[in-house]
Amino acid sequence: MTVREPASVPEDAAARQRMRAETPPAHYWRRWVGDAAPGDDAPPLAAASASDPVDTAPPGAGAAAKAGGDPDASPYRVLIVEDDRTQALFAQSVLHGAGMKAEVQMQPDGVIEAIGRFDPDLILMDLHMPGLDGMRLTSLIRQQPAFQLLPIVFLTGDPDPERQFEVLESGADDFLTKPIRPRHLIAAVSNRIQRTRAQLRQPVPRQGVLRSHPDTGLATRSWLLQQVDEALRDGAHGGLFFIEIASALGLRERYGYAAFERLMAQAGICLARIVAPAPLARLNDNSFLALLRDEDESTLERIARDLRNSLAAQGFPLRDDEQVQLRSAVGYAALSAGFEDAGSALEATERSALQARLHSDGVAIYVPPSDSEAQERMALLDGQLELAYQPIVAVAGNEQAQYQVLLRLRRSDGTLLSAAQVVPAAEASGRIADLDQQVMEHALDMICERKAAGTPLRLFVSQSPRTLAREAFADWLLQTIAGRGIDGTSLVIDLRLGDALIHSVTLDGFCRRLMAAGVQFCLSQFEPGTEADALLNQLPLGYVRMAGRFAGAHADAQLRDQLRGTIDQAHRLGLQVIGQQIEDPQAAAAMWMGGIDYIQGNLVSSVGTELDFDFQSAVL
Repeated sequence: MTVREPASVPEDAAARQRMRAETPPAHYWRRWVGDAAPGDDAPPLAAASASDPVDTAPPGAGAAAKAGGDPDASPYRVLIVEDDRTQALFAQSVLHGAGMKAEVQMQPDGVIEAIGRFDPDLILMDLHMPGLDGMRLTSLIRQQPAFQLLPIVFLTGDPDPERQFEVLESGADDFLTKPIRPRHLIAAVSNRIQRTRAQLRQPVPRQGVLRSHPDTGLATRSWLLQQVDEALRDGAHGGLFFIEIASALGLRERYGYAAFERLMAQAGICLARIVAPAPLARLNDNSFLALLRDEDESTLERIARDLRNSLAAQGFPLRDDEQVQLRSAVGYAALSAGFEDAGSALEATERSALQARLHSDGVAIYVPPSDSEAQERMALLDGQLELAYQPIVAVAGNEQAQYQVLLRLRRSDGTLLSAAQVVPAAEASGRIADLDQQVMEHALDMICERKAAGTPLRLFVSQSPRTLAREAFADWLLQTIAGRGIDGTSLVIDLRLGDALIHSVTLDGFCRRLMAAGVQFCLSQFEPGTEADALLNQLPLGYVRMAGRFAGAHADAQLRDQLRGTIDQAHRLGLQVIGQQIEDPQAAAAMWMGGIDYIQGNLVSSVGTELDFDFQSAVL
């Protein structure tokens, strides 16, 4: 492989640069041997080929297991998945030259078998292959329990920067771009394998839960929640802290996925240093959880403020001449609050973080409900789920039947509760995911019935971000849509602005995954502002529903200007805007003059249980 050098580089310097770029150090091939001297220049190992004998340890055991438990006692093993023979042999030769064992698999459908037979430390994966591309293959590998932690690094010439995010989303660990210098390839592969083998050296606690993440050193979520369970069982004092990084989606969109991940890793290290020796885990893209066991609970508020202020005072380098300071919301809960398990403690602490975002100091404590309040919440959920509907009518005229789905719950005494009463009770009792899925099932049933009757419709359905953050829910929804032959565009999921601002990164991932099925998204209760405006550009939306106060724009010139500005911005982004709570002709006229696309409210039709509105004859 020839490396082109700048014309201004002298010939001998260019030769030295080529040497540094294309060959490993003389002793590099023996780096895992304990007695190897730093300057050892023994000849390299013989290149291993696909026909070399391989060990027969169980799949997923790794090279460390085959070496008698010492993770550094055997050469690194790399499975190269590449359909281009030239590229595959090049990568294999480079890795062989560095003393690694490398096997090439050119047929995607043979990869699972090859993993079980060759038991690699790492897979070097191509993106574009016939039949089964690298992302789909990665997803299949990740479905195998034994291969959950097997590092997968993509090596591709695809120039699309968005592809990197999609690749990492599919379950890959890293993304390398062709053409790549051999030494860069060697370093990327070996560093990743070193971290994985370091993980194998850690003692595995009972129930097989890893204590710390191999890349960041932070506690794993599973292990930390296990510790919370133990602390609650032991009646320990102390606190649980939920730290949410603000403007996460804006940071990722501005700096890119890789830089955002580095930033969150740095934030985690900073927070871990502040709470040390207490454990801290990264919960999702932009939130962290810390457990301070046996801490005087009178000091919890001071600790929460220290966490937020220390993080804000730290400058995190992102580019050569640019640093970022992070804002956060910190919610905390005392372990003595009477939680039944780690799940309920986490839910309560996250709710306190939601409250913290509304406070000027960004800190809030969880206040447990009284016994009477808790009983009242549970009683609220004791009833029969009912759905109501309100038409969403196009101002310019449109025969498309579309309704917003409104949650109702009929209690045994006949009283009817609204979503504003039911949803907080479901969140407080940890039953929001079950409630959301029931609502979604009812909505999908209605879409199927109307399709079969030849009168298709579109439904707008609200869901909690806690539900959408669950991979199992996304899997279920995708499978249901596909299995029942539902047109994905007939479903619009409502995302409340307040939720989207806090859970922006998680929601963005969910939305992009469901977009493949045609599902659309609406940002509801919209209020213009710097971060809210940014969400219009960052989330994959189709609709924006204005906050109810904009229905009064006809009587307030400033509000009218805000409405027009938001509608203009949304239209520039290709989004359609809905005005809600339209009760009188003046409000409708103001919406129409502002350029609104759809209106809903009692002026058009009140909320009802029937789907019989005449969209063909509806006029403003």
